[in-house]
Amino acid sequence: MKFLDEAKVFVKSGDGGAGCVSFRREKYVEFGGPDGGDGGRGGDVVVEAVGGLNTLIDYRYQQHFKAKRGQHGMGGNRTGASSDPVVLKLPVGTQILDEDKETVLVDLTELGQRVVLARGGDGGRGNSAFKTSTNQAPRRSDPGWPGEEMWIWLRLKLIADAGLVGLPNAGKSTFLAAASRAKPKIADYPFTTLHPQLGVVGVDGREFVLADIPGLIEGAHEGHGLGDRFLGHVERCRVLLHLIDGTDEKVAESYRTIRRELEAYGCGLAEKPEIVGLNKTDASIPELVDEQIAELRAVTDAPIFALSGATGQGVKPVLHALADAVRAAKAADPADESEATLATEDEIEAEAEAARAEGGAPAWTPLD
Repeated sequence: MKFLDEAKVFVKSGDGGAGCVSFRREKYVEFGGPDGGDGGRGGDVVVEAVGGLNTLIDYRYQQHFKAKRGQHGMGGNRTGASSDPVVLKLPVGTQILDEDKETVLVDLTELGQRVVLARGGDGGRGNSAFKTSTNQAPRRSDPGWPGEEMWIWLRLKLIADAGLVGLPNAGKSTFLAAASRAKPKIADYPFTTLHPQLGVVGVDGREFVLADIPGLIEGAHEGHGLGDRFLGHVERCRVLLHLIDGTDEKVAESYRTIRRELEAYGCGLAEKPEIVGLNKTDASIPELVDEQIAELRAVTDAPIFALSGATGQGVKPVLHALADAVRAAKAADPADESEATLATEDEIEAEAEAARAEGGAPAWTPLD
């Protein structure tokens, strides 16, 4: 299924049904009087977060959603039937924005969340509602109230616990494939990942969702490469795993490049907890890996792990650190019920230190 994370659609709720002008015409009943019923209510436009969806592709082929109008009132004081709502089923994490693409109308962050986006018009009153002691035979009725209509933008921001960031060809897709059962496209050229990918990671009985986004390059916030639009999919992540290509000669500069793009994007990405992974260490020697780790320590205080997504070496300690960071972030969030036991940054750092062999060489643990 093709991935689509943004779509523009038109929605219109149903108009209310018109009231009826009617009079009783019954044999042997003198002065029957008015009996026109009210009109029915128009259908609402409702958005609902459902499971099993991770793309907005359905809204590329249908952009107009209109609810039916309410049924008109009828004689015999019969009220017209109200129309059923039109329900837009959307993935969890979808934001509904106004036509200006800035004003957030609805943010669907929970499964089963249901919001009325456009309310249907009320039905008009029939002439029986206007009968008074001085007006026994009113010939007045109201038309139904019009429904609401608007153009809206649907923007999907995938909900994941941890997010992968890094330069193109840093091995993010390879790591995702090694850590989960996801099967992203893997190749030896940049920008093999064109759309975000999700994978469920299980480690020691704990599970969390890991998101991989297309690689960033310098100037991505200005539209270079694939731009930084995909960073929206890691906005909701609790922790970031920053992968760096260990075959790059300037690992510190690679790290700073991505940090500048995160700061330029904003939305709090630069303040999120971060774990740094020096990837592709199977293609290097221990002495060089130690030098690169020392170079990274000079520019960041985040925990640093040496690993190889291709062989699985060092992947499991990284997953443990990610799971601990996710648990700690959930426990720190008062709106999220989690375990009280927290993993501190010192504990994560200690695990990173334990991942290196005694004497300075990195300790590579094959993935079970």
